Amino acid sequence: MTRTAPFPVTLASDFGSPYPAAMRGVIRRRTDAEVIDVSHDLPRGDPRAAAFWLRFVLPEFPPAVHCAVVDPGVGTDRAALAVRAGAHVVVAPDNGLALPPARALAGEETRRATGRGGDDVDVYRIDGFDPASSTFHGRDVFAPAAADVREAIAASVVEGTTGGTREVSEALQDLAWLTRVDDYADARLPEPTVRDVDGGSAPVAVEGEVVVVDDFGNVITTVPGEYVRGRDRVRVNGESVPVGETFADVPAGDPLVTTGSHGYAECDVNDGRGADAFGLSPGQRVEFRFG
Repeated sequence: MTRTAPFPVTLASDFGSPYPAAMRGVIRRRTDAEVIDVSHDLPRGDPRAAAFWLRFVLPEFPPAVHCAVVDPGVGTDRAALAVRAGAHVVVAPDNGLALPPARALAGEETRRATGRGGDDVDVYRIDGFDPASSTFHGRDVFAPAAADVREAIAASVVEGTTGGTREVSEALQDLAWLTRVDDYADARLPEPTVRDVDGGSAPVAVEGEVVVVDDFGNVITTVPGEYVRGRDRVRVNGESVPVGETFADVPAGDPLVTTGSHGYAECDVNDGRGADAFGLSPGQRVEFRFG
């Protein structure tokens, strides 16, 4: 005997409004799952930046089917993917968006269960959904696929259990319109370049890239916070800036470097916009120099 699994369906996109409402309608026609909007203001047309945010946000959810669409290649021959990440599934275009949050989901689930990290990920290509439009696969492919994946998971969960990795894996393997694949796009963040003193262990500078600027104007880089944490000051592209643990460590209107909740170094302004003060935008290089 089966019962409805607790797995919700989350939605995330760069669609703004009203397009997500159409996706919600499609999902609710196919499943009674709870539908949760994560954000529809992800960086527009930028799968890597969207993957950064989803990698940060989605591990806070219990097991769910996550439908994420940032799809500048809509209508082309790029594939649609369903990625099992532990007991979660990420449904997304094959443009790099899916894998960073999937790995984060799998790793966090393993860590919570065992205290160790993990990378329990399977990737499937989605076939069998005939899009009515060449410009709105969020409605025509990804939303119905996410709903049907959720229903397959719900049907595989035995009464008295909450469902887990085994049930989710078996549910995906039983879907004829999913094909396991090993070739897919992966939007990994670039590694920072570290320069040491005479080949020693103490870095004199770390160079990274601006990955996103959030709605507060905070400039989030690809440099791990461990390089700046605990220092008094650093030079950001040649300008000396204080390092703080909180915005309030500097007067209102002053710049600072801090480590965000995502674990990466930020260039910020207390009660202001770091992007304006530092003259930085996504994709630009940024150097943190020490000493």
